[in-house]
Amino acid sequence: MTSRRTLLGAAAPLFAFSVAFTALPERAAAQAWEPSRPITILVPAGTGGGADQMARAIQGIVSKHNLARQPVVVQNKPGGAGAEAFLEVKNSRGNPHLLVITLSNLFTTPLATGVPVSWRDLTPIKMMALDQFVLWVHAESPWRTVPEFIAAAREGRLRMGGTGSRQEDQIITVAIERATGARFTYVPFRGGGEVAVQLVGRHVDATVNNPIEAVQHWRSGTLRPLCVFDSKRLTVTDKVTETMAWSDIPTCKEAGLDVEYLMLRGIFGAPGIAPAVVQYYVNLLDRVRATPEWQQLMTEGAFNLTTMTGEAFAQWVAREEERHRSLMAEAGFLAR
Repeated sequence: MTSRRTLLGAAAPLFAFSVAFTALPERAAAQAWEPSRPITILVPAGTGGGADQMARAIQGIVSKHNLARQPVVVQNKPGGAGAEAFLEVKNSRGNPHLLVITLSNLFTTPLATGVPVSWRDLTPIKMMALDQFVLWVHAESPWRTVPEFIAAAREGRLRMGGTGSRQEDQIITVAIERATGARFTYVPFRGGGEVAVQLVGRHVDATVNNPIEAVQHWRSGTLRPLCVFDSKRLTVTDKVTETMAWSDIPTCKEAGLDVEYLMLRGIFGAPGIAPAVVQYYVNLLDRVRATPEWQQLMTEGAFNLTTMTGEAFAQWVAREEERHRSLMAEAGFLAR
């Protein structure tokens, strides 16, 4: 455009105005992109876990409030610790109708297995929230405090149930071992919903499930929270049981266990999608987050409400990848 201004002299401003004017309809059309077929959200985990519940909440909210002209379809693809889902999105370059909801296996699966996929192969769209981890035991267990639980784990190996191997649940388990000298037998399951059920059935002694994965069992009196792996207490003060709210659960550090961990709940798209597509989904997800149903989910699951888009989101994800690399190196979980 600079060379044209030089060559055209005084006529250049009129030419530039004409170009800008004629480009306006094209730009408006690009900004007005909408899906022309169903939107698929892949869940790189099993059913019943936090990612699955959030994806299905988005699906239901979009449908109930008619937020999109096309329906949202949720598909669980937990194969290869989530690699199946991530690879499908990576290999769908330019597909504007395919999304994936992410959790920490966005980092842990490539680092642990060497599978050729990275968050950089995807398009970051929006951080929906950050998820907490809580140390849970069965309500009929003898442990009512973290010191009692750790003392029992030091005396004999307790069974810690978790989602997958070399993923966030096992990373936290190893961190507990390193912080306390206790030893656990880690038992992997396919998803957070199954993990909670296994603790309800007393097939394991403890879990580090997300709040949303275990809240119903806590409410029913089957499970008991001992501490939350965050630097500060949860802020939700609504009572979950007759006597306790999320805010009543001590942090693990308060209880003498110096371990912290938060997990991403975000939406990514296929590589190479247009900026107008990204903006469409950012706007759609903003409208999802504004609904009463979403607010109820955030309260029910005691989520950290942090949200990001654009470059800030990409920078956050890059830092989180390096944090997981460090954690997994310390635990001996990196692929060789």
